[in-house]
Amino acid sequence: MTMTIDARRWLIEVRRRRPLVHNMTNLVVTNAVANALLAIGASPVMAYAHQEVQDMARIAGALALNMGTLTPDLITGMLLAGKAAEEARVPVVFDPVGVGATPYRVQAAEEVATKLHLTVLKGNAGEIGGMAGTGGTVSGVDAAAVGSGLTKAMAQYARHHHTVVVATGEQDFVTDGQSLWVLNNGHPWLARITGSGCMLTGIIAAFLAVTDELGEAPSFAEACTAAITCFNVAAEKAAEGAQGPGTFAARLFDALSLLEPNDVNRMARVEHGQA
Repeated sequence: MTMTIDARRWLIEVRRRRPLVHNMTNLVVTNAVANALLAIGASPVMAYAHQEVQDMARIAGALALNMGTLTPDLITGMLLAGKAAEEARVPVVFDPVGVGATPYRVQAAEEVATKLHLTVLKGNAGEIGGMAGTGGTVSGVDAAAVGSGLTKAMAQYARHHHTVVVATGEQDFVTDGQSLWVLNNGHPWLARITGSGCMLTGIIAAFLAVTDELGEAPSFAEACTAAITCFNVAAEKAAEGAQGPGTFAARLFDALSLLEPNDVNRMARVEHGQA
């Protein structure tokens, strides 16, 4: 059924608290992720040194892990930061970028997902299909194909791992294992700029950081749904008057910064039902 999500209160809370988000993200788009977080109202930090990632994760409001530019050192650092975040009850979102493209990416993603308790597993539909066992594939780091039964597999994975699972694409899906949210906002140009998915991972982390009661999957799922809706509505606004992906990318930061909470609720196109 179609529903109105109260993304407004989440956006207001992010801007009021300005949560610190510790990002261990794709080095190709570090600047874009930082600017997206600043634009939405959060405070980004990018820390990778093994000597400080644990301390940084403990003081952050949330930890965003993204294996886009994958190295053994990055995975070791993610595990150090993730364990520290877990001990400090700091939410962790993991984006297994490109999982399935190479055996090493599969191994690395499985290691992170197995050794850490993830608050949110977030990826494109091909990546999440691969993680959930429906046979999704990627080409490089982009989704190439999606297996059948994706949302059912997502819900099963969420229940088994006590996490929230997010799959992005033409439609975005969020599930906590019990409920399923189908999100219909967004713009095709998001797929034509570098780092839109990585930006969204960081923004999801910012919204997780203002969740009042840690450990409650429905609250984390609502935070994810609100974050994605805000980002996608901003994309729709950025596309107005943009001449192509280049001007769209620049306008996206403005749209995130100027996003009106009431407009998000008014423009949101969200369906909610049983998983």
